[in-house]
Amino acid sequence: MSSSYAPNMIESGRYEAWENTGYFKPNLSLSSAFSIATPPPNVTGSLHMGHGFNNTIMDALIRYHRMMGKSTLLQGGTDHAGIATQMVVERQLALQGISRHDLGREKFLEKVWEWKAQSGGTITEQIRRLGTSVDWSRERFTMDEGLSNAVKEVFVRLYDEGLIYRKKRLVNWDIKLQTAISDLEVENRDEKGFMYHVRYPFVKGQTDANGESLDGQYMHIATTRPETILADGCLAVHPDDTRYTHLLGKMVHVPLTDRTIPVLADPYPDPEFGTGCVKITPAHDFNDYEVGERHDIEIINLMNLDGTMNENAPSNYQGLDRFEARTKIIEDLQTHGFLEKIEPHELKRPYGDRSGVVIEPLLTDQWYVKIDTLAKPAIDAVENGDIKFVPEQYTNMYMAWMRDIKDWCISRQLWWGHRIPAWYDDNGNFYVGRDENEVRRKYHLGDINLRQDEDVLDTWFSSALWTFSTLGWTGTDKDFDNEILQKFHPTDVLVTGFDIIFFWVARMIMMTLHFVKDKDGKSEVPFKTVYVHGLVRDGEGKKMSKSKGNVLDPLDLIDGIDLESLVAKRTTGLMNPKDAVKIEKATRKEFSEGILAYGTDALRFTFASLASTGRDINFDLKRIEGYRNFCNKIWNASRFVLMSVEGKAIASNANPDLWELPEQWIVSRLQKCEQAVQTAFEMYRLDLASQAIYDFIWNEYCDWYVELTKPVLNDGTVSDERKAEIRRVLLATLETALRLVHPIMPFITEEIWQIIAPMLGLAKVGDSIMLASFPVANAQRINDQAESDMVWLQSLIGAVRNIRGEMKLGNAVRLPVLLQGVTDDQKASLLRIESQFKALAKVESLTIVGSDEEVPLSSQALIGSLKVLVPMKGLIDPTAELNRLNKVREKLQAQADAISKKLSNEGFVAKAPAQVVEAEKAKLAELDGQLAEVEKQVGQLQSL
Repeated sequence: MSSSYAPNMIESGRYEAWENTGYFKPNLSLSSAFSIATPPPNVTGSLHMGHGFNNTIMDALIRYHRMMGKSTLLQGGTDHAGIATQMVVERQLALQGISRHDLGREKFLEKVWEWKAQSGGTITEQIRRLGTSVDWSRERFTMDEGLSNAVKEVFVRLYDEGLIYRKKRLVNWDIKLQTAISDLEVENRDEKGFMYHVRYPFVKGQTDANGESLDGQYMHIATTRPETILADGCLAVHPDDTRYTHLLGKMVHVPLTDRTIPVLADPYPDPEFGTGCVKITPAHDFNDYEVGERHDIEIINLMNLDGTMNENAPSNYQGLDRFEARTKIIEDLQTHGFLEKIEPHELKRPYGDRSGVVIEPLLTDQWYVKIDTLAKPAIDAVENGDIKFVPEQYTNMYMAWMRDIKDWCISRQLWWGHRIPAWYDDNGNFYVGRDENEVRRKYHLGDINLRQDEDVLDTWFSSALWTFSTLGWTGTDKDFDNEILQKFHPTDVLVTGFDIIFFWVARMIMMTLHFVKDKDGKSEVPFKTVYVHGLVRDGEGKKMSKSKGNVLDPLDLIDGIDLESLVAKRTTGLMNPKDAVKIEKATRKEFSEGILAYGTDALRFTFASLASTGRDINFDLKRIEGYRNFCNKIWNASRFVLMSVEGKAIASNANPDLWELPEQWIVSRLQKCEQAVQTAFEMYRLDLASQAIYDFIWNEYCDWYVELTKPVLNDGTVSDERKAEIRRVLLATLETALRLVHPIMPFITEEIWQIIAPMLGLAKVGDSIMLASFPVANAQRINDQAESDMVWLQSLIGAVRNIRGEMKLGNAVRLPVLLQGVTDDQKASLLRIESQFKALAKVESLTIVGSDEEVPLSSQALIGSLKVLVPMKGLIDPTAELNRLNKVREKLQAQADAISKKLSNEGFVAKAPAQVVEAEKAKLAELDGQLAEVEKQVGQLQSL
C-alpha cells in the first residue's frame, strides 16, 4: 500500500475494470432477486449534487443486497427530455443561422439523433464516476425502439378503452416554445405587481331583489391581469356572502366591450379577500375554467398561440402582444371611468423553467388521459400495503393528491419525442393505431388521404412506463417467457425526490397496475417501496442555484479543484465564497500539487451520513473534509495492520480460547455494529448505517483496539501463539469492517480488501469485495461482560489522561495511580483490565486505597463515586509551575481589564454596532473562563 491515501490513484480505472468484468450484471442463477430502476436523468443533463445523493442511496442498496446473496439489477438509462433536447439542438442550429422549420421535421430529427450520439452520453459517464453499479449492458433510452413500441401499445390500448380522449381545454402554454407544458415545468416566482380595481356597471333598467333600482351602480372587482377582462364570462360571489344575495342573477357590462354577463353564486370566491366578488374568465385561468364548467359559462379565448390578441378581442386590441394590450386596456379603462384605483401587489407569476417567459393559461386542443379509472387501483395499492412510502409521511401527500387528481394532458407541440399514434383524414376525423397500416385496417379506411398528428407525447408519459418498458415488456404473452421481466419486476424500491411524487411516482403506479399482470392475471405494482429523499441544499440550508453562487459540482469534489479552476469559479460566481475561502486555506502541499481532491468515497459517505429519510440535506464542505479524513484513517490503520502482520505468523483459524479482553471486546462490538448496519439498511436509514460504521472503525477499532495490540505484539514475554491470534483478529476485524462499509465506499474498500482477504484465505488475488458476503452478526460472540469491562477501562484511562493534561505531565512520565471507593465488582474487573490499563495510560503502579484514607498532594478525577488519584509530589516543580501560571494570569487579566474598561464606556456601548458589543462581551466571558482555570491550577499547586 502507498504511504498516503490518494483517492484519484485508487479510483482511476477501478470502475472500468468492474464493468468490463461483468460484476454489475445480475446472476440469474440465484433464486432471490433485488432490483431498482434508476430515475432516468435527462439526456441533455450533467451531474449535479442531487444526482450524487440519489445515486449514492441506490447504489448502496444494490451493493448491500448483492452482498446479501441476491441477484441484483440496477436498471439505468436516460430520458429523451423533449423540450430540453429540442432547445439544445435548436440553439446549435441558430449559431449556423438555421431554424428547425428551415430543415423540416425529418431533417431536424436527424440532427437531434446526431447530437444524441455525440453528446448524449455525458451524464451516464459522469454517473460512472460516482461508482454506481448500473448494468450498463442493459442501458435504455426512452426513444429506443422497444420503449417506443411500449409507448404506442399503452396509448392505443388506453384509447380503445376510452381512457384517452382529445378535447379543447386550458393548459399551461409557453408562448416562446409554442407548446403546452406540465406544472413541474412552471416556475412560480414572487414578484411585485399591481392590483387593478375595476367597476362593472349594472345594465340599466334592473332592480335588485329588494326592488331597488340598480341604475348608476356597479360591481367592484380587482384583478392582476386586466387584459383578460375582455373574455369575462360572469362575476362570482360566495353563496353565503349576504352582501350580494340581493344581486344574484343581475347583469353587468363587461368594460370596453358590448357584452353583458351575470352575477352568479359559486363556492370559489373568498368573502374575506378584497370585495368578495371575482371576475371569471374560463379561457384564461384554471380556477375560472372550473367555475365556468360548473355554470356552463361562455368560454372566449382572447389570444393566439404566440400571445397576441386574436379576433375575439375588440378590433383596437387585435394583434397586440398581451402585455402591450394590458397597457392600452389600463389606459382605456381609466379614460372611460372604469378604473377605480391601482395598488401595488405581491404576486406569484408563472414562468416557463426552460423559456423564461410568463406562462399563459390558454385554451388549446390537447390529448388527455382520463384518470379516475386508473387512480382507484393506485390508491388501493398504497392503502393495502402493496406499496409503502419511506418515510410514512409521504403516504398522506400521495393520497391527498390522488383523491383530487385531474385528467392528465399528455400532448406537447414539439418535434422531438414519441409522436402521437393518431391519423387525421381531410375532414378532421382522427383514428388511433400503432401505425398507419393498422389504422387503415382497424377503421376500414381504404386509400383515403391520412396525415399523422403533429404532436408528441409528454415525456412523463414514456417515463411512467419505465419500470416495465426497460425490462422488455410487450403487453403480450411473450412477457411470461421474458426471464428478466419475470425476475426483476416488480422492482423493490424507487429512490426519488418528493417533488415528483405526483408527476412520476403516481403515474408509474397507475400505468403499471393497469398494464402489467402476473401469470395469474393479478396486477403488478411497479415497486414495493418508495424511498423519498429531500433536496440537497448548501451548508446554510439554501437551495443551490447559479444565481446565488452556491452551486457545488460533485466532480470538482471528487477530482479536486485546481487553482486555475478555482479562480474561474470564484470569478463567475459558481462557488459559495465561504467554501472558496476554505479551499484557499488548504495546505501548501495540496496547493503546490495544484489540486484538492476528496474522492468519490468521501463524497458518497457524506451523502449517506446525511440521508435521514425525507429531509432536505445541508451539504457543508466540513462534512466531506471530515470523511476524507475518515478514508485516510482507514488507509493508515490498514497500513499499520499490514506492517504488523506481514512476514509474521497469523492464526489460520479463530481461537477464542486465546482471546483476552481486547479481542473479546472488539469482536463483540463488531457483532453489534453488524446488527446496527443491517437493521439500518433494511430501514433505509443510511445515516444510521454510516454512523455505526464510523463509530466502530474510528473510535473502537482504530483508537482503541489497534492501540491495545501494540504493546502486546511488542512484548517479548507474550507467546507466539497469542500474537498470531491477535494478528488474525486485527486482520479479520478490518476485513469485516471493509465489507460493512463497501456499499457506501466501494473504491477504498476494494483496494484494501484485495490485499487483506487473500491473507486470511477468504479470496483469491483479484477477486472483488462486491461479490463477498455481507457481514451477519453472530450473537454467540456478543460479550456483555467484556463490553462492560472495556467501558470501565476507557473511563479509567480517560480519567488519568485528563489529570495528565491538567497538570501538564508529558506522556513519557509513568504515573502512580490510586483508586478510592472501589466496589467488589470493580475489584474483580480490575484483574481483567489491569495490564491494558497500565499499558495504555502509562501507569507505573495501581493501588486500591480505603475510602477514609487521606491521600495528600494529589490530583483527582471522578468516575461516578470512584476517585482516581495521582500523587503529584515529585512529578512537577511547584515553584517553576507557579511562576509560569502567574505570568499567564497577569496576561489574561490585562486583556480582561481592557475589555471591561471598553464595555463600561457608555459612549462605546451606545455608538458601536450591536454585534461588535456582543463580540466584546463574548471575548470577556472567554477570558474569565481561562482565568478561572488558571486559578484552579494555582490552587492545586499551592496545596502541594
